[in-house]
Amino acid sequence: MKKIQIISDKNKKSLKIKNLLLKNLLVNKIVKQNIIIVIGGDGFMLQTLKKNQKTKKYFYGINSGNYGFLMNKFSSKNIIKSLSKARMITISPLEMIVKNNKNQIKKYLAINEVSILRQSRQAASLSISYGSKKIIKELVSDGVLVSTPAGSTAYNLSVHGPILGLDSKKLSISPISPFRPRRWKGKIVKDNVKINIKNLNPLKRPISSVADNIEVRNAKNIIVRTNKKIKFNLLYDRNRSLQKKIKLEQIRKETF
Repeated sequence: MKKIQIISDKNKKSLKIKNLLLKNLLVNKIVKQNIIIVIGGDGFMLQTLKKNQKTKKYFYGINSGNYGFLMNKFSSKNIIKSLSKARMITISPLEMIVKNNKNQIKKYLAINEVSILRQSRQAASLSISYGSKKIIKELVSDGVLVSTPAGSTAYNLSVHGPILGLDSKKLSISPISPFRPRRWKGKIVKDNVKINIKNLNPLKRPISSVADNIEVRNAKNIIVRTNKKIKFNLLYDRNRSLQKKIKLEQIRKETF
């Protein structure tokens, strides 16, 4: 088994946690050693996962950011116990394949969501389909989101999209500020489908396509699908699992 690896953001809080963690690891041993400990916020975790997509190690996130939905809370007193007893969940990312106005093809991974956004002051005009089935012939809106279960509590929730269970094997397609049809609430589809999003008016109504935080501008056609060949093994404290966090967000949404 390889030694534990620590990848930390560069802010003061992250570096302070890293130093405390190193001191704990020097005097304590844990059973699980094939681990990458990621110290930072959700954005830093997403970057780290993508950079290490070929590894079969386990990722344990420690939050030093604001919300830290994908992360665990740090406790200097309990960190060794938390690492030893952490439970694993496995997720697969979305693959975004974009053809731009120069017919160049760009491919990126998205763990939370793929966002299709209007690029100018004018609303986007989009058609959305999967396979031979048309989801919507024309959506005039600020854009649309395709979200994974792990990402359904992020940007997707902010645009009033549904929260998906981690084991639901579903994807959420949610409109952003729909203008026409105003009442379209989106659609939930199986995670094994290939979603095709087409810009119906690329000259007058340009759009950008964003995989988590990586943007491709002047997109003409976007394909979104789950890449099940890539699997990320995430570790969570027993009483703060990702499943529990998602269920808690579902309860909060129903309450409001």
